[in-house]
Amino acid sequence: MSRILITGAVGGVGTILRPQLAAPGRTLRLLDIAPLADLPAIPAAAAGRTADGEEYVQASVTDAAAMEKACEGVDAIIHLGGISVEAPWERIHEVNIGGTCTVFEAARRTGVPRVVFASSNHVVGFHTPDEYPLPETVTPLPDTYYGVSKVAGEALGALYAHRYGLDVICVRIMSCFPEPANPRMLATWLSPDDAGRLFEACLTAENPGYRVVYGVSDNTRGGWVSQEGARALGFEPRDNAEAYASQVRERAGEVADDDPVLAHLGGQFCFPNLDADRLGA
Repeated sequence: MSRILITGAVGGVGTILRPQLAAPGRTLRLLDIAPLADLPAIPAAAAGRTADGEEYVQASVTDAAAMEKACEGVDAIIHLGGISVEAPWERIHEVNIGGTCTVFEAARRTGVPRVVFASSNHVVGFHTPDEYPLPETVTPLPDTYYGVSKVAGEALGALYAHRYGLDVICVRIMSCFPEPANPRMLATWLSPDDAGRLFEACLTAENPGYRVVYGVSDNTRGGWVSQEGARALGFEPRDNAEAYASQVRERAGEVADDDPVLAHLGGQFCFPNLDADRLGA
């Protein structure tokens, strides 16, 4: 695919994917509400990859006219844009749900054939370890308004796939960071290289239709979610968070089996400090 629109390109996952998806013959059109002109150059050591070009669009995913313009001439969209943590309902509804609807509608109106939607494990955050590994078809049990917004995004993807014929892949990202930041991530980590491989598979799989997959590396302490859906797209994880286990242990120690952070798939997103009355404005 020669031109890929990435929304939320300045965010954490966008920053990770930008060098991973750069390739000869491909243009990355990077969109964010934050300024993009001062983005650092992609490192030359990024596995020998270079992009033929980058295009920068400063706009909100809630702006229908700007999104339609950004979608012109695009072969696929990777939709990462939105609020990435819990927030009051009004903000989540406007940006994460309204913005995602705007992206899908812009894709439909401009003829973009494929959308890869960054969903989240928080779609199923209240599921418990006795149910692991969670299949892709498990009943959603969102742990937050943020999780609800990702359920809505997956539902919008299904609508646009079945009604309008778009290829839509919803990636329930577990924990995508440069390195595992805490003991829980030794099970949930998605490495930068595996993230690149997974999203590349989402972009290149032939006629995927509508799919829901989990995004996680091949972690020794994993097994919390199914990897069958992602593998069916051609993704084979190669990295293992266990390589960082000693470093994580030195920083944070071990986590007891009965630690509340392990009680649900959503971890701390299930804690009472995120109850609605405590979110503030």
